[in-house]
Amino acid sequence: MNFLRFAARRLAEMAATLLGASFVVFGAMYLAPGSPASFLLSGRSASPAALQAINEQYHLDDPFLVRYLRWLGQVLHGDFGRSITYRTDVSTLLADRLPATLTLVAMALLVVVMIGLALGWIGAVRGGATDSTILLTTTLAVGTPSFVAAVLLQGLFAVKLGWFPTSGTGDGFADLLWHLTLPAVALALYLIGMLARVTRSAMLEALDGEHVAVARSRGVPEREVIRRHVFRNSLGTVLTTGGLIVSTLLVCTILVESAFSIGGIGQLLELSTSTKDFPTVQAISLLIVALFMTVNLVVDLLHPLVDPRVTLGARRSEA
Repeated sequence: MNFLRFAARRLAEMAATLLGASFVVFGAMYLAPGSPASFLLSGRSASPAALQAINEQYHLDDPFLVRYLRWLGQVLHGDFGRSITYRTDVSTLLADRLPATLTLVAMALLVVVMIGLALGWIGAVRGGATDSTILLTTTLAVGTPSFVAAVLLQGLFAVKLGWFPTSGTGDGFADLLWHLTLPAVALALYLIGMLARVTRSAMLEALDGEHVAVARSRGVPEREVIRRHVFRNSLGTVLTTGGLIVSTLLVCTILVESAFSIGGIGQLLELSTSTKDFPTVQAISLLIVALFMTVNLVVDLLHPLVDPRVTLGARRSEA
């Protein structure tokens, strides 16, 4: 029952935050220089009659709050408006481009989890020269921005060696995975270093715990001590970092998609921003905020399950 109440409260908070975010996202375009009509005209001159037709079509003469409520009602019904640049429904654009972005993020997340956890585990357990090497390697990884990694990987493995495609998403799911391999590595590199360092620190802290000394004094095999008493007690910190990692992946995918010409929502957001396609920008911005909040909600709900020492809501209160 406590879990259900906590989940209901977090869902209510999420809905309220999304409502506030929708107001900010909708109103942000009115803070930009020029009027929405000038964006629609793309700098072209227009007669008063044509300008009036645009104002009537997009309800630009209505009060701001009326326009916001109309837009919000459409969004709640899955209608994000019509793209100015592509002359099609924004919902259609998102449906076409979202799978490539989600696949890229999923591949990058898999790489981050597999390599980051392994490096953090090895560094904490083995120590010595191995730990020093891992620290140096992860420091270099953390210091390499995603767009720099994208350029370097593309130049070496795609252009010089020809092992991977330079751009696009290919045809079919298998070809999509092949085209997204380099982008996923570029997107994951920085976050591998982050997760490895967090995992290493959390495990080193757990190794100094009394429960570890007690387990060893009872003759528990070292492998079981590391797995059950060290790594398991580190999962809370690792999970919290995982939420940050997913959020970072969603942001950094914009740069990586542009570098590799991947037709996902990241590249769509960049192009729509440069062309002042505000219905598309609004939809993608709201979608990213919703994904952020969903990730945080999942982390909050899973945290007490992986770390029984934490009660529901305790992680947020400590933060």
